[in-house]
Amino acid sequence: MNCVDLNRAALPIGPHYPWLAPLAGFGDLPFRLLCRKYGAAVCVTEMVSAKGLVHASSGTAALLSTTPEDQPLVVQLFGAEAPVLTKAVNMLRASGFVWFDLNMGCSVPKVLRQGAGAAMLNNAPNALKVARAIIDAAGPGMVGFKLRLWPDEPHAPFSKLKDFSLRLQDMGAGWLVLHPRTARQGFEGRANRDALRELAECLSIPLMASGDLMNARDGMGCLDETGVDGLMYARGALRNPAVFAAHLQLCRKEPLVPQNVDFLRAMISRHMALARELTQGKTYLWKIRTILPRYVRGLPGARALRDRLCQSDDWHDIEKALDFFWLTAENATMPPDDGQ
Repeated sequence: MNCVDLNRAALPIGPHYPWLAPLAGFGDLPFRLLCRKYGAAVCVTEMVSAKGLVHASSGTAALLSTTPEDQPLVVQLFGAEAPVLTKAVNMLRASGFVWFDLNMGCSVPKVLRQGAGAAMLNNAPNALKVARAIIDAAGPGMVGFKLRLWPDEPHAPFSKLKDFSLRLQDMGAGWLVLHPRTARQGFEGRANRDALRELAECLSIPLMASGDLMNARDGMGCLDETGVDGLMYARGALRNPAVFAAHLQLCRKEPLVPQNVDFLRAMISRHMALARELTQGKTYLWKIRTILPRYVRGLPGARALRDRLCQSDDWHDIEKALDFFWLTAENATMPPDDGQ
């Protein structure tokens, strides 16, 4: 693996420091703190619109909600206009944020239509101009860049990705993240680990991998196969926030500690407590009704719990639905693929 200069990167990056990836709609403060409890070394915010931040759009502030326990925290931004990114970073730095990530990999159509996310690679000169602006505003080593394979060209010469990445490195990028699919692929097909390995061999700054890391064994396999410096768990963390604990067990060459129903119950209780402590109104209540069924997938009564949650209108209703579910699942065996 590459030699990682932590002073330059300014963040813990390495096999023993798994990160929580940005998760649109789910990477909020309660979820980040839950993941940190299980070993997430660094968390990245949900994707924040630089324009929305500059123009004080409603909802942007909520994406940046944080606490002293929520550190180190990287703010992920998207946008395609250098002056706007510069102003956004300056505003964030004035509010105490230190580390930033510019998304050049999002494949969501509404982001692509703005020329942002993965669409930035369609205009490499402007992408590099924006990269220079955000690095100048934040400082060398304080900005990372999320990339995908060259836009809509699964067989594009690797030299395109390599040259672009080296330009970012020379500008002062602190780290790069590669999700080795094209934007057109979205999350379909298999992540191209060969691309990860080839890019890791080219860089002197840390390269982190994202994509197809559904559990800790996937993560360790990716590290072994590619030589990348670190990992970001996304869908794997959504399935099981304790994936970070499992990752660290494997890093220490320890056998995985099987998760049981009591473990799952404690994890859900903590998520509920964080949600109720840190959020107001019913917005998070609607959200957690979609989150909990993921945690209990494969257990008896999971479908019935999902149906009851859909009818829950307050936290008390959710607690009653969970109490009934635990009676059903009390002596159940966890599914073979428990997210570890």
